Amino acid sequence: MIDLPGGEVLEGQQPYEALYIHIPFCKSKCAYCDFASEAISADDPRIEAYIDELILSIRAASRADLLGDLKTVYIGGGTPTHIGNKQLSRLLYALSLSMHLTPEVECTLEVNPESLTEAMVKDLFALGVTRLSFGVQSFDDAVLATLGRAHDAEQARKAIELAQLRFENISLDLMCGIPGQSIDSFRSSVEEALSLGVAHVSIYPLTIEEGTRLRDLMDRSAFVESEDALSDAAAEMMVCAEELLVAHGFHRYEVASYARAGFECEHNKMYWTGKPYLGIGHAAVSMKQNDASRVRFSDGHVQEALTHEQALVEDLMLGMRMSRGVSAEKVQAVEALVPNTRSAFAILEEKGLVLQRAGRFVPSEKGWLYGNEIFAALLDLA
Repeated sequence: MIDLPGGEVLEGQQPYEALYIHIPFCKSKCAYCDFASEAISADDPRIEAYIDELILSIRAASRADLLGDLKTVYIGGGTPTHIGNKQLSRLLYALSLSMHLTPEVECTLEVNPESLTEAMVKDLFALGVTRLSFGVQSFDDAVLATLGRAHDAEQARKAIELAQLRFENISLDLMCGIPGQSIDSFRSSVEEALSLGVAHVSIYPLTIEEGTRLRDLMDRSAFVESEDALSDAAAEMMVCAEELLVAHGFHRYEVASYARAGFECEHNKMYWTGKPYLGIGHAAVSMKQNDASRVRFSDGHVQEALTHEQALVEDLMLGMRMSRGVSAEKVQAVEALVPNTRSAFAILEEKGLVLQRAGRFVPSEKGWLYGNEIFAALLDLA
């Protein structure tokens, strides 16, 4: 299950700084979900067998000295809490024996409200989890029904309050641009998140992916809104979210995420700053690199191999997902190896998507809303 080969170790390979562990099980499949996940009963014997495999993989990674430099751990899915307290505790105990899971290591666990218990909250905290990320999506029951979520708004409120028995670092995901969702409904959800006192909020516009129930419904014209109308509504809602969150002391540090001071997600920042990461579990992606190349692989198969120049361009693109952007010096350094890098930024400035501020290129307000245009323009350089 682990990548140990996945290709051979690169000469001069940089150590992994982040670990992602994938739990591919859920109570039910959401209408918009195209992730590598499966709806099964919480007592299905396949869960215990899968955790056994994860534990073996974690131990193998430890023996191969792949876990010694980790700064963040993220356990996602699927729905990790769906597998229950016993299996999660087994996994976290094995992890704590295989790496330095100290309080300084950010350890995030994804949570769905319907499967969190008080015993789980206490045990997760005792076993080294430092941050909980709630998939709430909305506090409007009608919107939750459209999304096919397994919880309602009241369960979400109670679960967050339950988590606060031990955790201060709590994140909440909200979605926008959902069929039937009004701007007032979305605003109320953001206000509810603020009233609950969470430290981090991520705002995601709905993407209707192929092969999902929502795609089937959209293709059959089951909704009043067109996809273009939903996209326009999502943009309006993202502006609304920024106004509300900033007014309440949050700062936008990444294209989709806002945090109170000191509560940024360090694991996400690893991805956006080009740090190597190890993925363990079915469909989990790893990225390894040295000074000459960058390789991503999953389940033992290479998915992408980048040259040094392509990796530099990718770093610029990833950097523009962050509010701090990229330095003019870095852009100039990449220009020496990748022609037209500086002119690409100049064109983005002309379009009003990028600004120069204190020696850095940063996304403008328009750039936040049309980030894909920035990312595409920079990736075209490679």
